[in-house]
Amino acid sequence: MKITEKEVRYVADLANLRLTDEEIVRMAHDLDEILTHMDKLNELDTTGVEPMAQVLYPAGETAALRADMVKPGTPNAEAIASAPTAGQGYFKVPRVIER
Repeated sequence: MKITEKEVRYVADLANLRLTDEEIVRMAHDLDEILTHMDKLNELDTTGVEPMAQVLYPAGETAALRADMVKPGTPNAEAIASAPTAGQGYFKVPRVIER
């Protein structure tokens, strides 16, 4: 096993997740399966295969990407006008991080 339950608990703690013991066992197994699959992919001979910056290919009018266009942003006063609570030019939100 490449991923231990201790490592799953550590990462869950970093992500501020509370996992049950059953979830930790399942996550360790699932992550181990993913890494095993990645090891199999690493065995492939990719000599002569050009690296890709993206998985999309130039397809003219059918391309999924649109051209970048500069647009003016929303003024701050207008953006916070619809906020339930605002102060000093910022959105006010409830505290969600307890530690």
